[in-house]
Amino acid sequence: MSDKQEPRMVQCRKLGKLLPGLKRPPYRNELGQRIYEEVSQEAWDQWLKDSVKFINTYRVDLASPEGQKFMLKQTAIYFGYEQGEAAQTAWTPPKT
Repeated sequence: MSDKQEPRMVQCRKLGKLLPGLKRPPYRNELGQRIYEEVSQEAWDQWLKDSVKFINTYRVDLASPEGQKFMLKQTAIYFGYEQGEAAQTAWTPPKT
């Protein structure tokens, strides 16, 4: 018997294609469940890279309720679950 399981596939709402999904919900709330069901691991990895820009720009304390609320809101906007403008970051793309 093989230990290797087929990856769970999702129609990714961010990337618009069928891709392997997350292994478990990223948050213990409704948003986490929706992300688990509708966002691919690839899109989640992109979010994790992009989220660092918010954390650094706003010096977000992820241990505080305010910091967690801010990041959950940015996550919801990023994946299109909430309308609104994403917070501006200080990050600028490198000049080529």
